[in-house]
Amino acid sequence: MKKDERQFDFLSWETLAGAPAEETRSGSAYRPLAARMRPTSLEEIIGQTHLLRADALLPQLIRTNRFGSLLFYGPPGSGKTTLAEVIARETGGRFVRVNAVQSNVAELRGILEMARRRPEAGTILVIDELHRFNKAQQDLLLPDVEEGSVRLIGATTHNPGFYVNPPLLSRSHLFRLEPLSVEEVTAILQRALEDAERGLGDRRCTASEAVLTALAGMCDGDLRRALNALEVIVMSRPEGATLEAEHLEAFARERRIRYDANEDEHYDTVSAYIKSMRGGDPDAALYWLAKMLAGGEDPRFIARRLVILASEDVGLADSQALPLATAAHHACDFVGLPECELSLAHATVYLAVAPKSNRAYLALAEARKALRERPVQAVPVHLRDKGGQASKRLGHGAGYAYSHDYPEAISGQDFLESPVSLYRPGENGEEKEIAVRLERWRQLKEARRADR
Repeated sequence: MKKDERQFDFLSWETLAGAPAEETRSGSAYRPLAARMRPTSLEEIIGQTHLLRADALLPQLIRTNRFGSLLFYGPPGSGKTTLAEVIARETGGRFVRVNAVQSNVAELRGILEMARRRPEAGTILVIDELHRFNKAQQDLLLPDVEEGSVRLIGATTHNPGFYVNPPLLSRSHLFRLEPLSVEEVTAILQRALEDAERGLGDRRCTASEAVLTALAGMCDGDLRRALNALEVIVMSRPEGATLEAEHLEAFARERRIRYDANEDEHYDTVSAYIKSMRGGDPDAALYWLAKMLAGGEDPRFIARRLVILASEDVGLADSQALPLATAAHHACDFVGLPECELSLAHATVYLAVAPKSNRAYLALAEARKALRERPVQAVPVHLRDKGGQASKRLGHGAGYAYSHDYPEAISGQDFLESPVSLYRPGENGEEKEIAVRLERWRQLKEARRADR
């Protein structure tokens, strides 16, 4: 074996019975609490019961050791990498872990070549932050995944449907991990306080359930963040101390909500925001608005969503909705942060409590459908522009009845060669009046035609 191959073997291959490669390279004995408390078996894992209950697919795949490639998708601190390591331990496979942020094509080629040389090892390749690999790097995995030279376990915080190549996605089982509940995080924090071997038990610190629950609630389901915070707090107190609520204050002041612009949290939150207004819940809408603003969302993006909703979901049920939303958008540029937040809140509440109608939206969809499925109608001669000598000679505009010459501006003429029914007013807000008006105009048109 060449010298560079021996070095690669030492740096990149891990057996789960030994120390992690990161620790071996650094020579440091210190490991963060979150790393020390990682479960070593499926039984130790708390949470993700939708994936790990006895009758679920994933435990069956692990027990039979018949799984191919797996993709774990979920927020930070939900246990994606932990689950990957547990699977490698449970199945006895040889475990290679790389981070897509630090890795490159050369390293990836080396790992795959070595896996092909050692098929008996049953290589399990875990790639953290898989979405960071570009298309070429992901494509590089395909032949070995297809042939079974490696079994890939990819972990990503991004929606695989957008960030993982379709061929790789189609060859993998996809599992969605959810943020851990406050109760689940609290139980793990208590375990970490008591565990003298892997946790903080040798410090002999104690904490009430209420304090641990408060700490867990600040971490938004991110277990890694909760354990790191607990370690900092415990190490800042003397041995045998009791952790009190005031010891959490510094952490609470520095708390940052989980909100990544242009990622899933961004899209999920704005979706909840829109649906709350559409559903007439101003309290929920204001909550999601506050979350977006606290997360650093561009207020102009929020304002654009308000403008869209004003036409799509409020429409003619309240004709003031669109001007108000447009004014809020203008305020974001004219006033700026933080004062424009008030304008966004104003518009949010107004749209949430406004009567709703999507009839204009549906009417546009019907018009597009008519264009798609039926012959395109020509503009009737009496409606065509008569500007210019050529148009006049062709008789464009002849016979047009000027609407204002008739009571209520209803001449009785048709404006399509073959009339179609597209807009049907609803019964909410101002559309009630519109429905009455359109019915009267229909009757007037029929009467005018009968008089001709």
